[in-house]
Amino acid sequence: MARILSIDYGRKRTGLAVTDPLQLIAGGLATVSTSELFDWLKNYIGREDVERIVIGEPRQPNGEPSENLARVQQFVNRWRKAVPNVPIEYYDERFTSVLAHQVMLDSGIGKKARQNKGLVDEISATIILEDYMRSRKF
Repeated sequence: MARILSIDYGRKRTGLAVTDPLQLIAGGLATVSTSELFDWLKNYIGREDVERIVIGEPRQPNGEPSENLARVQQFVNRWRKAVPNVPIEYYDERFTSVLAHQVMLDSGIGKKARQNKGLVDEISATIILEDYMRSRKF
């Protein structure tokens, strides 16, 4: 089997998470500058076998599109044209940042570390991936 990679796409930074090759466990991978994301992913996929990419679909709590959705759609369209052999699909990311902060609190991470926005993005990507994996088991 190949890995599944998830993206929590942001204006400045993007959190990434990935499964193990057996797709049993999701873990944080990195936080990269969004301006470097496309090339970073192509490089990573050149080294690792990735079956698909799951990208958080930014929506407001009421289900309406968030202001970041247009940027995410542009990235997805660019990816689908340039790398059609690695499919990319949307997955609802509502509340992942709130959950990421709660995970950090529950794990006892100190206040200074909780202010690390890159860590929040990486944990958010992990939550997206875990939710996606759970949804596929039914």
